Amino acid sequence: MKIIVIGCTHAGTAAITGIAKLHPEANITVYERNDNISFLSCGIALHVGGVVQDAGQLFYATPAQLEELGVATRMRHDVLAVDTAKKTVLVRNLETGEELEDQYDKLVMTTGSWPIIPQMDGMELDNILLCKNYAHAQTIIQKAQKAQRITVIGAGYIGIELVEAFEQLGKTVTLIDNTDRVLFKYLDREFTDMTEEALQARGIKLELGQTVTSFSGEQGMVSRVHTTGGEYETDMVVLCIGFRPNTNLLKGQVEMLPSGAIVVDSYMRTSNKDVYAAGDSCAVKYNPTGQHAYIPLATNAVRMGTLVARNLLQPTIPYMGTQGTSGIKIYHYNIASTGMTEQAALAAGMGVKAVTLHENYRPEFMPTYEKVLLKVVYEQETGRIIGAQVLSKADLTQTINTISVCIQNGMTMDQLSFVDFFFQPHYNKPWNLLNQAGLQAM
Repeated sequence: MKIIVIGCTHAGTAAITGIAKLHPEANITVYERNDNISFLSCGIALHVGGVVQDAGQLFYATPAQLEELGVATRMRHDVLAVDTAKKTVLVRNLETGEELEDQYDKLVMTTGSWPIIPQMDGMELDNILLCKNYAHAQTIIQKAQKAQRITVIGAGYIGIELVEAFEQLGKTVTLIDNTDRVLFKYLDREFTDMTEEALQARGIKLELGQTVTSFSGEQGMVSRVHTTGGEYETDMVVLCIGFRPNTNLLKGQVEMLPSGAIVVDSYMRTSNKDVYAAGDSCAVKYNPTGQHAYIPLATNAVRMGTLVARNLLQPTIPYMGTQGTSGIKIYHYNIASTGMTEQAALAAGMGVKAVTLHENYRPEFMPTYEKVLLKVVYEQETGRIIGAQVLSKADLTQTINTISVCIQNGMTMDQLSFVDFFFQPHYNKPWNLLNQAGLQAM
């Protein structure tokens, strides 16, 4: 059996190692256009800020390790075309320019995603940077050494983590986003208000609710960002405005969402029975709505890649779907969310209610205790939990993992009220925070 894997992303690495172990008789070839694999882009801000000194620690696999598993690892090879009818791929060796055609029995598409790059005046200027891979991380660090005024465009997780890292390096930082709040996709206003206060207290300029229209500069170097709300002087710009799936190779050959994300079933199969897909290149079942959605997260990618290996020959273990569960640390705040925000649910036309707790996370007779802000969103008619958010100086982010399980299993607020959680004064109160949320809803 000949298996070709296109893209040694998080999903690709998980699929390759799984297939090699479960199907040692298989002939596996991976084509990767870069000269490295498995870089954890979520660690870029940690590297920029000096928390992770050695970027080499942000790789969790190497081409040599795949070779040891018997995988033909073709680095610096770019796949130019895929013909699913003939089961062939056309590949170019980027070192020699030579082109070759290879044939497969099963194809695994783990081509990942790429940053959205806007088309506007001034994009060709130097010091306008992307933030995705190892090369980007090194460029950002190198350029930031000579830049005092840094502008980050995009107030999602990566953008927020970068502005914090730049501020801690003593830079003058401006954050621009076209929504009126930071972390708009992940948190409701109660949470983003506190987050914005923390950022502004450190001198970070938040220029929200405005869209970038162009860049200008002198001597080929960016020096100004122009938006619908004003003009900002800068020495460097980092674009963090989102990602698009890399799926042009299969356009018109398998079912996709309008965004280009490949639609897969519970066993990671595309609409072509011999083509599998996983990770940022495809859409996943989003449990709060039951619909397919594009949620590019490393956690989704490694789970899906692992399931490709498990289901390659026959369906065995189905994907349980995702809640889009994620977390972030911003200065002294520990923040996490899962599922839908109240604002997103209402915008989708869902009838929902929410419970919000402002509570001390453990008994007041303890020497210290911290405030916690917890919000749980649920369907008004059924009580089914569809989302939650938490913020505290204490690390209570595992609360959101618990709610993620609740959403995945279709639990209601009534059920949450009486789930068996332990009590110990070091950690919580006799009624756990989640129990309290359920009881308040009742």
